[in-house]
Amino acid sequence: MVSRIFYCYKLQRYFNYRPINQALFACFYYLCTLKQNYMQKYISTQLFRYEVAGGVSEYHAMLRVTDPRLPYTEQVDHLLAAYQHLLEDELPGTVAVFKRFFLSDAANQANYLLATQVEHSGCALSIVEQPPLDGTKVALWVYLQKGVNTRALPHGDYEVSHGGYRHIWSGYNFNKASKSEYQTRLLFNDYVMRLANQGCSLANNCIRTWFFVQNVDVNYAGVVKARNEVFLTQDLTDKTHFIASTGIAGRHADHEVKVLMDAYAVDGIEPGQVKFLYAPTHLNPTYEYGVSFERGTYVDYGDRRQVFISGTASINNRGEIMYPGDIRKQTLRMWENVETLLAEAECTFEHVGHLIVYLRDIADYTVVQEMFEQRFPDIPKIYLQAPVCRPGWLVEMECMAVKSIHNEAYKPY
Repeated sequence: MVSRIFYCYKLQRYFNYRPINQALFACFYYLCTLKQNYMQKYISTQLFRYEVAGGVSEYHAMLRVTDPRLPYTEQVDHLLAAYQHLLEDELPGTVAVFKRFFLSDAANQANYLLATQVEHSGCALSIVEQPPLDGTKVALWVYLQKGVNTRALPHGDYEVSHGGYRHIWSGYNFNKASKSEYQTRLLFNDYVMRLANQGCSLANNCIRTWFFVQNVDVNYAGVVKARNEVFLTQDLTDKTHFIASTGIAGRHADHEVKVLMDAYAVDGIEPGQVKFLYAPTHLNPTYEYGVSFERGTYVDYGDRRQVFISGTASINNRGEIMYPGDIRKQTLRMWENVETLLAEAECTFEHVGHLIVYLRDIADYTVVQEMFEQRFPDIPKIYLQAPVCRPGWLVEMECMAVKSIHNEAYKPY
């Protein structure tokens, strides 16, 4: 969170050019201190900054409630107040491009949250039941940018434009077909048509998807079947490429919704601008065990490289689960896999903007949280209860990273 010194500095600059009683300055300083202490009392905010003079700056913020005893509505209200404080006081001129709220009990919580977002979302919105493992009822990951133009598109999609590119974010897509297979097929068919309406396609423009699957041990097979079949119709094969993705447990407030989908696409990218990450020494191609997603993807722009690491677990390059039943060793192997993927994109964990950590068993939270906080104390992160698509995987993580480069072949971001 922003420091009192920062507030004092802003006020002092203002007062340097205006006659003002020192007592009034002290009063303003005191009020700023109260506001700061209030925010810190109820909300913890971790912030990643990638700031570019004269270009687009990027930020990842993870906002978490600090007192799990508060009623749900108070937790939401404090969270949104802290988010507004972040926008107005620490990151003025910055806009959100994507928000995801994590809830502990969507059936009883989603309506209140949605009511707060009707007029104030301003970006693509995702809401999923994946309980925060610190015992609170709601948490927020928000991706923000400065120096961009935004506008709403039909069907809840949002466009973020700058530098000759149109970034299309989509969240909270669902339907109520009878099976997870049919729901996934309809989700993709609808998304393909929406992309086509924007002059885009799944194969050429979609960079990243997320699938949240109710009762993942039962319903994930239907998601895989539908995705594989749709991809074949869209020229997405093991001979071309797939799309970076996470497929994980998560649910909508309505029990009839078995699959939720979020997605991200870019219009204006050229052939060769998107690269795919394989880490063959550590990971096998996903098609070898019947699924169709990329381990990771990066996009090069004239001024930066953006990296999208898919959901990654403790696996080897033969597709086998490493260290069954051992949460510590699985966490270490997962880190090694992600680190290898990042290295293939010439990045390290120093370039990572946020971490989302998924655990099958809440009893593993203390161990994993201690491990992550020791190694990555400064990266914005959240720990969620969300079983992975294979029961033997106890932990999975995903992340995004950004690195400055200079590539005259492409337009700046």
